[in-house]
Amino acid sequence: MIEFSLGMPSWAHTMQVESLDARNYTLADAQAIGELLSEVWPNPSKSAEYRRQQLLSVGQNYSGPDAQAPRSFVIREDGRLIAHAAVVPRAIGTESGVMTIAGLAQVCVAPTQRGRGLGELVVKPVFALVDAGDFPFSLFQTSPEVRPFYAKLGACLVENDIINTLSEDLHVSPFWDKVVMRYPCSGSWPDGQIDLRGPGY
Repeated sequence: MIEFSLGMPSWAHTMQVESLDARNYTLADAQAIGELLSEVWPNPSKSAEYRRQQLLSVGQNYSGPDAQAPRSFVIREDGRLIAHAAVVPRAIGTESGVMTIAGLAQVCVAPTQRGRGLGELVVKPVFALVDAGDFPFSLFQTSPEVRPFYAKLGACLVENDIINTLSEDLHVSPFWDKVVMRYPCSGSWPDGQIDLRGPGY
């Protein structure tokens, strides 16, 4: 359990951020995350149950180092899961060779809970994995409107072409959002194309 004291006048209590190893999701946790994702991004073809199965399969299919295991960072309040961020390890192709990065994904806060700083609380532990040396970078997509949020946390724009060599169309980015960012801005980020070697996340 990770505790953060927000120091905000409107709510002085301490929020707890839970780290959930995707290899050990309970059905209840996977369902709660799936329900939050469906609430934030409603899609008739992706029900909460569909998302639950996706979450469970990520953990079941992982076989790499423990330090890079996929996981979720979540916040609950009054028994309800209200904020979530996932980190998924991704081996990407670069001009310098293969690099395993922390893919930041599924960052969301329940609509009724926005404005409380919860998004920052669940993203910071993902970036902390990079700071600890478990990953060299975090790579993720976002919208132009949300870009300043991540910039405030130390992320910056990625201008490389992003491709997926496992796709039939190399000219279409596997990311669907318009902005691609990385954390941190320092370090030896490679030049040239970045091959996600799979779909966007």
